[in-house]
Amino acid sequence: MKRKQLITLFLGFLITAGLQAQEKLSLDLQAAKKHALEYNRTIISAGYAVDHSQERIWEAIAAGLPQVNANADYSNAMGASISIQFDENLPPTEIPIKPTSNFNLQVGQLIFNGSYIVGIQTSRLAKRLSEKNREKTELDVISQVVEGYQLVLISRESLEILNNNIKNLQDIYQKTEPLVRVGMMEKVELDQLSVQVNSLSNTVRSAERQLELAENLLRVQLGVTADTELELTQNLSDLIELELKEGPVEDFEVDQNVNYQLMEMQEALTEKQVDMQKAAYLPTLSGFYNYTYKLLKPAFDMSPPHIVGLQLNIPVFSSGERRSRVRQAKIDLEVARNNKTLLEEQLEIQFRQLQFNMKNAIENYETQEKNVQVSRDVYQNLRRKYEQGMISSLELSTADSNYLQAESQYLTSMLEVLQSQNALNTLVGKILNN
Repeated sequence: MKRKQLITLFLGFLITAGLQAQEKLSLDLQAAKKHALEYNRTIISAGYAVDHSQERIWEAIAAGLPQVNANADYSNAMGASISIQFDENLPPTEIPIKPTSNFNLQVGQLIFNGSYIVGIQTSRLAKRLSEKNREKTELDVISQVVEGYQLVLISRESLEILNNNIKNLQDIYQKTEPLVRVGMMEKVELDQLSVQVNSLSNTVRSAERQLELAENLLRVQLGVTADTELELTQNLSDLIELELKEGPVEDFEVDQNVNYQLMEMQEALTEKQVDMQKAAYLPTLSGFYNYTYKLLKPAFDMSPPHIVGLQLNIPVFSSGERRSRVRQAKIDLEVARNNKTLLEEQLEIQFRQLQFNMKNAIENYETQEKNVQVSRDVYQNLRRKYEQGMISSLELSTADSNYLQAESQYLTSMLEVLQSQNALNTLVGKILNN
């Protein structure tokens, strides 16, 4: 029996380990965006903020609906009495105070209040603002996901180039070593290659750490665990070809920008604050109903059980306090309008600058694409000459460094194109659709 239990536990462990080992996420860029929209923690929190604002709307509405309260009380005079003299010729009569107990039901209903009406309108605007904030959060997160996806691809490509390069150098080193032993080459040539291999090995280890950091950042943006293996199904060539084919964004409507939309909503909320302060001049009318049931009646009780009434509160004079609050709200409104105009101007300038950056990035990419091909051809040519003993290792080392630098600049130019287009798409609100 124990043997069967051990076998069952062992099989369960193998199955669990297999499932954990299979925890893998295969994504193209669109799938990465979709996954982040569903699982990113920041977006989830923004969704909770929308739910919270919905509850605030109901809270504001409920303040004007019937309010019902009930209470009960009990009082005991602890044997005390009231002395009453009915006739001057007779001694006073002592009437004991009986314990009393009441059950009271109160119903209140707001009939008119200006601040209540404006408050509901404000809470609804606040919900729209929270929804727009969630949209902005989604845009920001998706923009980060796009950059993170691109950065992982760049890091992997860079690491692959370094690994290929160090493999080539190690191969040259192995071919050079017997030539040094037979005296066809000086030992200094081999030493220089050894230094270059060691230096490049350090660079490879640094690139591996940078790749791990880039993948961890992408995991955070996607909302997955640190143990999740990421398989990115798109490569740099696909992404850069798509961006070059699409080209820079040419049209920009300021009112389509999410930050501008947020500023418009902020202006609308500020207008409601003006209305709220003006509503303080209006009267408040409410109705009430009281029902009292005597659980323990006193000796004398003339109060009726049912009472219905109205209460009107009219603001008369506040020594200019209400007027000052209205003026402050109007000043805040002017500030909001001025900030909106300022943002509009800044967005127009930002759009033009991003267009300029995108065009420069494309031109630089095309230049670096040619440079890296030339550097690769030069390196391959000099390598053949080195293997034939026609040049020194110093010349080959210089060509190798130039080739690596050209590859690095080429990858950087690709990243600049992708990031410039991503910034443009984020500004115009197209990042979710591209």
